[in-house]
Amino acid sequence: MTVATALVRGGAPYPELAREAVEQALDKAGLRYANAVLLYLSADFARDTQQAVQQAARGAGCLQVAGCTCSGMFTEDGWVLEETAAAAMVFGGDVFLRPARPGEEPLLSLSVPGALDLAWLESEEARYGAVASDAEGSGPYRVWSSGRVQGNGRCGLIFDGVRLRVGISQGARPLSGPMAITRVDGHDILTLDGQPALANLAHHLPQLERELSRLPLHLFMAGITFGEPEHALEEGRYHLLPLISANADDRSVTVPVPLSPGDRLFWALRQPPAAEQDMRLTLDRLGADTLDAPEFGLLFSCQGRGAGFYGGDDRDLALLTERYPGLPVIGFYGNGEIAYLNGMNRLLQYSSVLGLAYV
Repeated sequence: MTVATALVRGGAPYPELAREAVEQALDKAGLRYANAVLLYLSADFARDTQQAVQQAARGAGCLQVAGCTCSGMFTEDGWVLEETAAAAMVFGGDVFLRPARPGEEPLLSLSVPGALDLAWLESEEARYGAVASDAEGSGPYRVWSSGRVQGNGRCGLIFDGVRLRVGISQGARPLSGPMAITRVDGHDILTLDGQPALANLAHHLPQLERELSRLPLHLFMAGITFGEPEHALEEGRYHLLPLISANADDRSVTVPVPLSPGDRLFWALRQPPAAEQDMRLTLDRLGADTLDAPEFGLLFSCQGRGAGFYGGDDRDLALLTERYPGLPVIGFYGNGEIAYLNGMNRLLQYSSVLGLAYV
């Protein structure tokens, strides 16, 4: 099996830049042509995407070119954010990438925000991937498959010739243990263990963050546990939700999905050391029962969890390449990560989803 990547920067979104990235990856892999290409392009390619995709297909000598536009992308050789660039991963040998048939999984899933249909997301097949968008969830973003921009704004793809292991790093530091939601009104959490939700959150904050008027809500999360709550945090059986608002009038806290009385919730803090440690644990879990090294990696990271979050260095990418030196890796920064968690596909926030491919 032969897989390789290339990351090419450019001054303007010329279609030839996509072809250059593919040809550099082919040269690196020692291939004359590719079975398939995974191609990510910067957002400024969105105005003339089809020509760039066609150039990539010509350079690869194949029609199966899939990918999306994004605000930032990376390979094992580095990352680019808000800069004109193209990243390509080429597949040769026995590895193929193609549109999935019903019932096949896990599905490499890409979507633009307006195409994120719940029926598609919540299909029975396990999905992994991300939403191609900027931090505000807007912009003229595109998704393509089989060498053509997809009018419905999404795609589901399957790899032949490898088996995928998928891990999730949600990366937040718990501030409390799981507590029972005792009163809730749709998206508004009213009380936890009989105490007003906002007062309960303030009680569990670090000392310097307890002034409610100065709550940095973007740093705090509500974790919803699954199954037996006693060991849910250690075993990663939870789903993190961002806090939408803290409401002083009724002392409630608003989250983006409706919850129910009896659900178990814990408060968590987004923090670089916790995220880095969680990524290490994710890598440990993925490689726990095999001595084989993966053949390539697919990493999908949140806009809020890249180099800016880590103080100038994308530690998720660095940990992966340190663990597996020379591993071909490709990925992009999105606005919502897709992963199969506790029996269903979910749209995550501030997370990293990693797929490792093994023969």
